[in-house]
Amino acid sequence: MSIFPFSAIVGQDEMKRALLIAAVDPRIGGVMIFGDRGTGKSTAARALAATLPPIAMVDACRFNCAPDARDDCPDPCTSRKSRKMPVPFVDLPLGSTEDRVLGTLDLERALAHGEKQFEPGLLAKAHRGFLYIDEINLLEDHVVDLLLDVAASGQNLVERDGLSIRHPARFVLVGSGNPEEGELRPQLLDRFGLSVEVKTPDAVEDRVEIMKRCDAHEQNASAFAEFWKEEDAKVLRRIAKAKAGITKVETPEAILTDTATLCKAVGADGLRGELTVMRGARALAALEGKKTVTRAQLRAIAPLALRHRLRRNVLDETGSTVRIERALEECFG
Repeated sequence: MSIFPFSAIVGQDEMKRALLIAAVDPRIGGVMIFGDRGTGKSTAARALAATLPPIAMVDACRFNCAPDARDDCPDPCTSRKSRKMPVPFVDLPLGSTEDRVLGTLDLERALAHGEKQFEPGLLAKAHRGFLYIDEINLLEDHVVDLLLDVAASGQNLVERDGLSIRHPARFVLVGSGNPEEGELRPQLLDRFGLSVEVKTPDAVEDRVEIMKRCDAHEQNASAFAEFWKEEDAKVLRRIAKAKAGITKVETPEAILTDTATLCKAVGADGLRGELTVMRGARALAALEGKKTVTRAQLRAIAPLALRHRLRRNVLDETGSTVRIERALEECFG
């Protein structure tokens, strides 16, 4: 299947920005994308994964281990060979069981040879890549909770059937859904780093351009990809430069104070909001080639990091995004 180029996606700037930030700093904790059907949610996530350069892994490793991380692998990675592979992009089906997600005992091997061996699940396949869940609001809550725990820790621990296995599972978690089909519980939604609201474009010219680009991609996918190749290369260079420079980006004390002031003003529960704003603003500054985080990055990241952490106010019918923008004006002018 030919992947639609990331740079060719029309509009949806907030969604693309959130995905780029998560790619630069996976510690952000994943991206939740809520919006209308057919607005490019899964297309954008797949496109970004396909844009990233291939990664090196130990040959025949079942856990996507990097050549310099053999010691962390539960399998004895005896191969000295390595090979390049595309950045993993794993779709998690709605009907997935806990065993399918986490991994379980290889029953075939146990019955045939009497040996206990761990059969890796989807989390192992997604290691060092992306785990995408469409209609995440329809997934069972306990499975979502497990995914968020692993995404936050970067480790998957499985203890069952006499097995005790721990393996790295560091991935960018991307969930999408349509609010009309049910909302994700607030306790789970709060665990996502960034939240994006996407809507069907209003401008007629945008709708026309989308039709043109989709038609061109369907008619000749390879020629369409070649046309956008340089733009996607620019995106790749931005990500690589940001990942290399993010540790050098300074976050002044004044920005930390502004972050805490804003989170207090909007009534965000807990401290996940502050930490996500700080990390997100730093990643955005790195993407923009800045050496210091300023209020410009704080203003840009605040809606993404906080809109899903606000308590419902029965006396205030305005949306969470409006409440955050209003708080930004009141706090910083």
